[in-house]
Amino acid sequence: MSNNGTTPDRGAQPSVASRVTSRDVARAAGVSQAAVSLVLGEKWRGRVSPAKAESVRAAALDLGYRPNLAARSLRMGRTRTALLVVPALTTEFFALVHSGASRAAADRGFGVVLYPSPEGIGPAPDPFGSARATLDGVIASSMAVDALAALRDTGLPLVMLDNDPQDDRAAATVNLDIADGIRQVAAHLLGLGHRRIGHLAADIDSWTFALRARALDRALGEIPGAELRRVPTALGVTAGLTAAHTALTGPGPRPTALVCDDDIVAAGACKAARRLGLRVPEDVSVTGFDDLALAVAVEPELTTVRLPAEDFGAAGMRALMTALDGRPAPARTLPVELVTRGSTGPAPA
Repeated sequence: MSNNGTTPDRGAQPSVASRVTSRDVARAAGVSQAAVSLVLGEKWRGRVSPAKAESVRAAALDLGYRPNLAARSLRMGRTRTALLVVPALTTEFFALVHSGASRAAADRGFGVVLYPSPEGIGPAPDPFGSARATLDGVIASSMAVDALAALRDTGLPLVMLDNDPQDDRAAATVNLDIADGIRQVAAHLLGLGHRRIGHLAADIDSWTFALRARALDRALGEIPGAELRRVPTALGVTAGLTAAHTALTGPGPRPTALVCDDDIVAAGACKAARRLGLRVPEDVSVTGFDDLALAVAVEPELTTVRLPAEDFGAAGMRALMTALDGRPAPARTLPVELVTRGSTGPAPA
């Protein structure tokens, strides 16, 4: 029976040896090639009916159609490549951000190039001779204030992760609710009776770490008798050990709890406490931030704030795709969760 142009002909499939084309999909779905391009390019709304769009997607799936991305890129003037810039690759947090971003990019036929900017504290040079010609957009996660000047100058759409949402140079921002994570940590420790608290604060000039310090200041400032001792530290076990030793041996009463800006610093703090003959958590409680695999590798296991890193990366990539489609991408904030484990306990009497 011949196809009347409206009923999909599932039987008219190309031979296995030939490459499935958009013409094959159009024939099977009973639509034009132009309609296939609109549907598979996610530009069909208002131009193709939902029923026909579903027929196109079903036909493409049945036939195993794979779009010719090179040809599409030439037509659209796009490379279908996004750059993900992260401060470093020293923890699995940014690996998970990359995993989530790559997954969301693959859904739209995009690839992701990962570029670590040394520690995220200095300017990130354009990793290509001409970013404008080789990239469609940039996602930058947890970067220092001046780290993205070169990339901003390319004029490419820029999505900022874990950065100041008031920065109007970004096409969109996606954040984790870092301030709420700190509030949860503070409420947990205060509920355990802690009033002398040390903050091992990352010595990096970035929005996210400044936000943590401000949130902790506010949370403790509301509690009569609460004291805060802040010691700057690099992000590392040895640096965390040194900072914790300073906090625990400084003048005045010793802190009964140490709030650390990430789990790696917290691991160093636990080592410092043991070397001083202190027990965790009986003599001093320790909290981390991130919920890395390390958090359950140390003993006692770390109380920490769990960050949804993969969802974070995926949300950033979807925001970039929205910007590339010419649509406004609203700012998003993802919730975080305090995970209580054995490194925190009641304040010593």
